[in-house]
Amino acid sequence: MPIHDLKEQIARLPEQPGVYLWRNAAGETIYVGKARALRDRVRSYLAAAGMSPRHDALLDEIASVEVIVTDSVMEALALENNLIKQRSPKYNILLRDDKNYPFLQLTTSESFPRLLVARHVENGADFYAGPFLPARIARRSMSLAHKLFGIRSCNEVITGERGRPCLEYDIKRCIAPCVREICTEEQYGVAVASTRLLLEGRNDELIDTLRERMTDAAGAERFEEAAQLRDALRTVQILRDRQQKVATAQLGDRDVFGLKVGPSGSAIQVFAMRGGRVVERVELATGPFDCAQGTPGMADPDAEVLEAALQQFYELRVPPSEIHLPTGIEDTEDVEAWLSAKAGRKVRIVVPQRGDKKALVELATRNAELSYRTRFNEITAAHFDALETLRSVLGLAAIPRRIECFDISTIQGSETVASMVVCEDGRMKKSEYRTFRIRSAGSRQPAAGSDDFAAMREVVGRRYRTIMEDGGPFPDLVLIDGGKGQLSAAYEALEHIGLANLVAAGIAKKEEVIVLRDRPEPIVFAEHDPALLLMQRIRDEAHRFAVTFHRKARSMRDLRSELDAVPGIGPRRRRALLTAFGSLAGVRRATREELASVVGAKAAAAVIDYFARTV
Repeated sequence: MPIHDLKEQIARLPEQPGVYLWRNAAGETIYVGKARALRDRVRSYLAAAGMSPRHDALLDEIASVEVIVTDSVMEALALENNLIKQRSPKYNILLRDDKNYPFLQLTTSESFPRLLVARHVENGADFYAGPFLPARIARRSMSLAHKLFGIRSCNEVITGERGRPCLEYDIKRCIAPCVREICTEEQYGVAVASTRLLLEGRNDELIDTLRERMTDAAGAERFEEAAQLRDALRTVQILRDRQQKVATAQLGDRDVFGLKVGPSGSAIQVFAMRGGRVVERVELATGPFDCAQGTPGMADPDAEVLEAALQQFYELRVPPSEIHLPTGIEDTEDVEAWLSAKAGRKVRIVVPQRGDKKALVELATRNAELSYRTRFNEITAAHFDALETLRSVLGLAAIPRRIECFDISTIQGSETVASMVVCEDGRMKKSEYRTFRIRSAGSRQPAAGSDDFAAMREVVGRRYRTIMEDGGPFPDLVLIDGGKGQLSAAYEALEHIGLANLVAAGIAKKEEVIVLRDRPEPIVFAEHDPALLLMQRIRDEAHRFAVTFHRKARSMRDLRSELDAVPGIGPRRRRALLTAFGSLAGVRRATREELASVVGAKAAAAVIDYFARTV
């Protein structure tokens, strides 16, 4: 693999914390990772071949590596998250929310800013607050800003030359910067500053500012303005006290993560608890890639997904005091430090072991499992679980996404045929089914006896000789309908053409056990094991397809032995007779006039004469 050309460069990497970036030949970043010791982590990729199709694809594409050294793992964590967000490398775990929570956008790039609801944060001079969870809090906060400070909500270009203010001014939801005589740009700037303090949660500063303005207004005998400021002051005080009460850990301010990782991706459920109640549920999911193996150097793939989820989920959210996970992650202390820095207070990551907290994690996990089955389709998910079982039990290097199955069909050695069916990702791919007429001795003459082993050897050899010439696709697993004898015959054919590296397995009919070449004892699955059911379904489909083709071959043999022997009856007239009368028996029963109407009088006479002689 190309990565082995980088051995010398990797050996010179520092043993310090930092971030590494794999690049392809075009210079694009295809994977970003962090490391406590860069040399050790990057070197682990040299021995990662065969872990999964995802990793093999990454290793095949790697052309160069770049590292960025940091002072701590926490800094590496933050840098990794930023680089993943900026570059979206295709081999990183990228989680998607099932919904976008809103932000509030204060358009400070305008002379007279507005307050808007936004779904995405964009680069620019505007100020963003959020995301707000639940979403209704964003609307309430915006309404409060209009009511308390009179921030405008219109789309007008403000020049100050409007003749009179609109209805928003009359109902006291705007201080009318559009009329210069009512509100100057400086006065509107004070309202904008107060709104920003509110959105930033700096309520103590806002209370001091409002109290000072109220005192000044009362001293200047602007009693109506002072009364408005008094009401705003009381509202902000109530809001501050409520936020402090909800933020206490004793009342259950925490996020609970549930996780389901499978071959087709992963699903995460986050229960947001505020004040001891679940106020919102967020669903995260990865794309359909192989989650069965973790990144080289990481012990647990579940931990890898959870760590990515924590980084991406809290990139734009303020974490609560406690975060409960179903399993531990690799760099707990560093992630806690990063989250604490974002929250401005201590944040703990906990893996509950008993009691109500563990029960809530289990509930979130059950919801994640349900989400996984729903998102990836329950049948598809079951197929992938069965394929993962096959990978583990059969000792395969990767999930057997493509399985090709062979079956032989014959009656006493006569008209021996074979079928091959294809299953991809648990679904039968009928467009790639193939049938074979066996050419070896004994395939047509009953006296020669039946040799299923020779037939299997022939058909497997013919199939994969063609595949080698075409350049693929090669199967991840070759399934043989039969026991040790048929399996050995298949391997003889594969070795003869140089494909002994392909993995084949036999499924014996009556015992319903799986046989392998290098394993003396058969593998016995539970009766209703999804992996066994999948293999039985593939085997039965191959058998059905072979029997159908065998019947057709016998029917064609019968037709050839009768109608083809009639003088003047070629393929076109034979087809016309069978279409008109349905079968050979129907042709026998037809009258001269009926036959003449289909193939003419002369050919009709030849048919009648032929059958009269053969009675």
